[in-house]
Amino acid sequence: MALNLDHSSAVRPAGTSRPSLIGLSKPQLADALSGAGIASDKEARMRANQLWNWLYVNGVTDFERMTNVAKPVRQKLADTFILDRPEIVSEQVSSDGTRKWLFRFRDPANPNYPPVEVETVYIPEEDRGTLCVSSQVGCTLTCTFCHTGTQKLVRNLTAGEVLGQVLMARERLGDFPGGVRPNDGGLVPHGDTRAITNIVMMGMGEPLYNYENVKQALLIASAGDGMSLSKRRITLSTSGVVPFIEPTGREIDVMLAISLHAVNNDLRDVLVPINKKWPIEELLEACRNYPGLSNARRITFEYVMLDGINDSDADARELVRLLAGIPAKINLIPFNPWPGTNYGCSPSSRIERFADIVNKAGYASPVRTPRGRDIYAACGQLKSESERLSKKDREALAG
Repeated sequence: MALNLDHSSAVRPAGTSRPSLIGLSKPQLADALSGAGIASDKEARMRANQLWNWLYVNGVTDFERMTNVAKPVRQKLADTFILDRPEIVSEQVSSDGTRKWLFRFRDPANPNYPPVEVETVYIPEEDRGTLCVSSQVGCTLTCTFCHTGTQKLVRNLTAGEVLGQVLMARERLGDFPGGVRPNDGGLVPHGDTRAITNIVMMGMGEPLYNYENVKQALLIASAGDGMSLSKRRITLSTSGVVPFIEPTGREIDVMLAISLHAVNNDLRDVLVPINKKWPIEELLEACRNYPGLSNARRITFEYVMLDGINDSDADARELVRLLAGIPAKINLIPFNPWPGTNYGCSPSSRIERFADIVNKAGYASPVRTPRGRDIYAACGQLKSESERLSKKDREALAG
């Protein structure tokens, strides 16, 4: 069901060219303040700490609410910068409580550029609330079973836009101090439990093709004096951009998920075409060398179950052989259909047989329960309308 929303907190003043402070690190915040003449170099660090707390602990979007900042300084901040959140184009709530937002972003440095849109999904469960975040507008990977892969890449999201999805979702879910949780019959966690406890970079786009922006966003999200999300509750999923796998573990230090989906190169070349550049052997070698890999910090391998394509007993046994020696969990994902697809989901009996083979080999192989299928919010179903931009507009945004 679609909801009618109050967008008052999400809309940026039209035509503004003031830069946003969202997505800046503390040193960058200090540099921005001193560079704008709002604070001396000595004072800027203190002001940056104040802003950081207001932005990421309290979730404010108005400088006037920063009560420990002198009023003249608040006015200078408001005249120079913005604290933007994405505009909510639509919000849908599935029968199972899953929420999907279509967020619209405008480039603060280029207000005349066309806006872009991405989808972000919230999945409430009994013991957690997981936010599925996008890293790009569209995607270049053209994975044949994925709806997002049918949308051309428009551009990378900035660090502020990646974080903006988290901030806006937390606002909508009442996750900031004084916030009000949705009246949804208890589907969203209440009481002392955060609504958003986990983040997965599994939305639109390939995160490792936007490495620097994703890195900055996740380091801010996991900072102990800010959003304070545990790095063990942040998972980055990649289709196999091998050169950035080791830096992800060393520099961001989050959990890793690999979109595998096939056990031989011939099939993976079709399902996940990036495999032609970095084949399975290179991908798994990078996984074996992932920093901090252990039984307590396993890699998750995602495997979509496609009827008659990759779901045989022989495929299951080969999967076990390939992953030998890698501390791993294998997520079996029933294929989620979308308009125009040529694939079908494996029957439940076939998925159970596949899981049984993997389980007996010693690997946890949970079958992911499809969530939000009725609003096209399930794995592989996300797609925005930004593809309708003209070729000229896409080139300008990418440029």
